[in-house]
Amino acid sequence: MADAASAKLKDLLSPVRKRLQVSGLLATLSSLLWIGQAAFVATLIGGLLQPETTQLTIAHCVLGFAALGALRILLDTAAGRMGFNAADKVVSAVRARLARYEAMRSPQAAGTDSSAALAALLAEKLDSLRVYVTRYQPAQIRVSIVPFIILGFAFWHSWAVALILLVAGPLIPVFMILVGMAARSASEKQMQEIGSLNSLLMERLSAAVDIRLLGAVDRSAQGFETAADTLRKQTMRVLSIAFLSSTVLELFSAIGVAMVAVYVGFTLLGEVGFGSYASSLSVYEGVFLLLLAPDYFQPLRDLAAAWHDKADAVAVAGELAEREAQPHLPILGTGARVAVDLKGVPVAWQGLSFSYDEAGRVRYPDAQVGAGQSLAIVGASGIGKSTLLALLAGLIRAEEGAILIGQEELAPENADRLRSNMEWLGQAPHFLAESVRRNLTLACPSGAKPDIVKALQSAKAQGVIDRLPDGVQTRLGETGAGVSGGEARRLLLTRVFLSGAGVVLADEPTADLDPETARQVCEGLMALQKRGATLIVATHDLELAQRMDQQLVLEGQDA
Repeated sequence: MADAASAKLKDLLSPVRKRLQVSGLLATLSSLLWIGQAAFVATLIGGLLQPETTQLTIAHCVLGFAALGALRILLDTAAGRMGFNAADKVVSAVRARLARYEAMRSPQAAGTDSSAALAALLAEKLDSLRVYVTRYQPAQIRVSIVPFIILGFAFWHSWAVALILLVAGPLIPVFMILVGMAARSASEKQMQEIGSLNSLLMERLSAAVDIRLLGAVDRSAQGFETAADTLRKQTMRVLSIAFLSSTVLELFSAIGVAMVAVYVGFTLLGEVGFGSYASSLSVYEGVFLLLLAPDYFQPLRDLAAAWHDKADAVAVAGELAEREAQPHLPILGTGARVAVDLKGVPVAWQGLSFSYDEAGRVRYPDAQVGAGQSLAIVGASGIGKSTLLALLAGLIRAEEGAILIGQEELAPENADRLRSNMEWLGQAPHFLAESVRRNLTLACPSGAKPDIVKALQSAKAQGVIDRLPDGVQTRLGETGAGVSGGEARRLLLTRVFLSGAGVVLADEPTADLDPETARQVCEGLMALQKRGATLIVATHDLELAQRMDQQLVLEGQDA
């Protein structure tokens, strides 16, 4: 999993790798300009204490220091802008690709993942990639160049100072790697807890009414409190590891700088006579080495501080890799809706088979439904009724066989056009968080003038609208909050009427409804057929099945 996550992270950055390299090199050049600034400062101080050692004036030193400082600002700004643009491009591309990937997934496979977990990944976790790109990547390039060049300058003036830096410097990456192992594990667990908490919150909100009716409010709140506390503990673990690593790197960098300061101080006082190539260090050399020492450790400190950003990014990349490794059932076509001639057409299939996994394959008996006719698909639960409807709608691809819609065989090239003449009436009603009117007219043909009142009457749903506080302007929740399950299905029936679709696929339209509501839904379906639509219904309701022109009984036929 670790290799898959690292490979995925590398793949995500590949489109902007050159831009990141340029950004890192600009940041590296900016850091190296400090060597020149340190030389001007050392020359200024050395000239004040030992005027005979330099020919530069104070003005020269100040102007040189200021010029290099201005150039550093320009380089840092350019590097930062380039890094942020690259990060935005990476995150935007991943979000768009993941959104397209999920949008093209068949609804038959949508239940395997929580929408809340997906929302947490898209809206929150992917931002970890932005921090990783803008902090860790430039730090990685700087740490591979800057310390070695500073070490070379230090060795040029004093082998003792170079030895101190050479011993103290590598200790930071060593401890960083040791702490980083724990940081990655903690970050992965924290990311998992974030997704789990979002999923739990979504479940509790969607079941809020049932929870209150069952008197389980306290128990539900306790469960959510436990989950939140688990996330808090995991977050604190990540923070504790971050503080531990910061303490370690600050300790060793402080010790290294202090040792350089002690050596330079005693050398300038004449107490130490080794470590330099001359008899003793000059003031210029001593000040120059003192100014270089902190910047020798700075890239190492930046990399260590950004190590946790890498741990978060790898955790997110691992989740992306795991998600993409799951079986993917794509819909046929692109999912676009196109203008078509809405009319009832015959639907037929032959030699049709499908399997979700290697456990077995369902083979469907051949059938044909005439234009404007109806068919009931009946059989035991789990036998494949809903899957057959999904196959007919092009929401999943058949492994074998052919499906004819009208005179055309369903294929990726014509799936969008053929599907635009269909409407799906599912078990779980879903609405936009907008007005009832907007939801009812969602599938209306472009330019059509919807007769909402007539459609409501045909779907036996006028009473539903009459009970809503603002009529068709009432805003419903995504799961139909404000109406019952039966009322929601009648509203969906109204939407089907207004769409004018010629083929209607209904999946258990009367399931879990009381007899009166089920009867009203049945009447609405029969009205659709009477209008000329070809009606195919998957149902356990024998009364509804008997009202269809044909019945197709599915029996276990696993290959």
